[in-house]
Amino acid sequence: MLPRVSLGFWHNFGADARYDRSRAITHYAFDHGVTHFDLANNYGIPYGSAEITFGRLMADDFGPYRDELFISTKAGFDMWPGVYGNWGSRKYLMASISQSLRRMRLNYVDLFYSHRYDPLTPIEETLQAMVDIVRQGRALYVGISNWPLEPLKQAVQYLRERDVPLLAYQGRLNMLNREPIENGILDFCRNEGIGFIAYSPLAQGLLTDRYINGIPADSRMAQEEYLTSDKRTPELLAFLRELQQQAQQSRRTIAQEALHWVMEQAGVTSVIVGASSVDQLADNLEF
Repeated sequence: MLPRVSLGFWHNFGADARYDRSRAITHYAFDHGVTHFDLANNYGIPYGSAEITFGRLMADDFGPYRDELFISTKAGFDMWPGVYGNWGSRKYLMASISQSLRRMRLNYVDLFYSHRYDPLTPIEETLQAMVDIVRQGRALYVGISNWPLEPLKQAVQYLRERDVPLLAYQGRLNMLNREPIENGILDFCRNEGIGFIAYSPLAQGLLTDRYINGIPADSRMAQEEYLTSDKRTPELLAFLRELQQQAQQSRRTIAQEALHWVMEQAGVTSVIVGASSVDQLADNLEF
């Protein structure tokens, strides 16, 4: 149902990004078989601006192709100030899906996620809000992201009993962070027929050749933005050099090798890639 590669809108699609570049990246993705666009209410700088950009893309270009697209968004992290702008309450989820649809200029999303587990809200409240969002026609399917295994098991049972089965789980998975494998979530999803969508497959750019010989001045690490320089350890560099040799034997780049590894894990349905340029996206689609 989902393409092997999905396009993530976390970075490079906010108000701080050039619209023509965001547009070119999205066009290239769609023209090369990427039909799943992954968003969240607070993606972009400022929050919500990635969804606004996507809404503009729908109006300018993609409106006629809506039925060929699979669009997801999420709510669960901080979006607006106050107790009703965060976590997993019914009030927050209902308000968030309404706002997201307005920003994206859509009548519905294909997939709506709870972005993280809320330990202070009864799990039934969060899940029933998601059930109701589907029954109201504002989402076709529901998903869960970043939940621990035990609450995930409860969610699967609750949703299944209400005929709104969990379609997908989204989790961080890469060669440096194998938590979904180690904690049993990937196996659980595979056994239950739940798709697993992997995000951060390149570990925010660590699993590329970008930092092998230093820290480029225009990089996220140089700006200490989402990626700090203390991550560039001797152990990481040794790992990357070994991975580079392995990739060369397979005629791949380091990034392509890292993406290939994620997709080779049993149970992974799709991998979400980000891109700051068409060239970067083109390279990442060739693994």
